[in-house]
Amino acid sequence: MSNTEKIIWEIEEFHRNIEKWFQGKTDNQESLYTKLLSGFSPDFKMINGNGDTVTLSMLGEWLPTVFGKFPERNIQVENIEVHYSDYHCLATYIETQITGETTNRRQSSAVFLLNEEKALWFHLIENWI
Repeated sequence: MSNTEKIIWEIEEFHRNIEKWFQGKTDNQESLYTKLLSGFSPDFKMINGNGDTVTLSMLGEWLPTVFGKFPERNIQVENIEVHYSDYHCLATYIETQITGETTNRRQSSAVFLLNEEKALWFHLIENWI
């Protein structure tokens, strides 16, 4: 798998899995939880659309509070652009979340660390659009 393919797969797979998490659609909650967090560097940090900083441990603590909380939420990812060197990558994309009548969109920029097997989320910045 090329570096570009690794990045696109990681972005799309995470969003497929977080949608399942929000909807509560899994036969094995613990396995899905592990899968969601396995794509992140231990040093991961995010600045969300509200400007708040979220660490990997904070994300891990937050996930159980939203399991199955949004059974109708659908998530779409589009316009993924990838730029990389040998060891890291910058990807930008637009994420759209639709929950009933409510739609929110964000422009995201993510830095990934690359290794032979996969790409790990390292830093994410989200801006509401």
